[in-house]
Amino acid sequence: MTRTGIFLTLWTLAVLGAVSSFILYLALRVSSIEIGYELGRVHAKVARLREVKRVLELELASQKTPERVEFVARALFDMSAPDAARLIAAGPEPVDENEAAGENQEP
Repeated sequence: MTRTGIFLTLWTLAVLGAVSSFILYLALRVSSIEIGYELGRVHAKVARLREVKRVLELELASQKTPERVEFVARALFDMSAPDAARLIAAGPEPVDENEAAGENQEP
């Protein structure tokens, strides 16, 4: 092989190496940009889901209030408070601990 042939072979290999490195760089760059966009979409979705969760937790808390339960019982189930004649005592009346402690103390 002549000196010119060796030079052309090495030059061709160097150009091919540079071109393949550039193509690999572009492929990795496009991939990283796509991953960045996907990450942004996922972050936005997480933010929306957190907001939905917060709204649902507030709605659940409002549904658990005694006033809401009473309203649903009266409106949907046509329930009402029982008459005094329908109440049956199940034991002695509960004593408030604060009042009981106050009675035991002497002035």
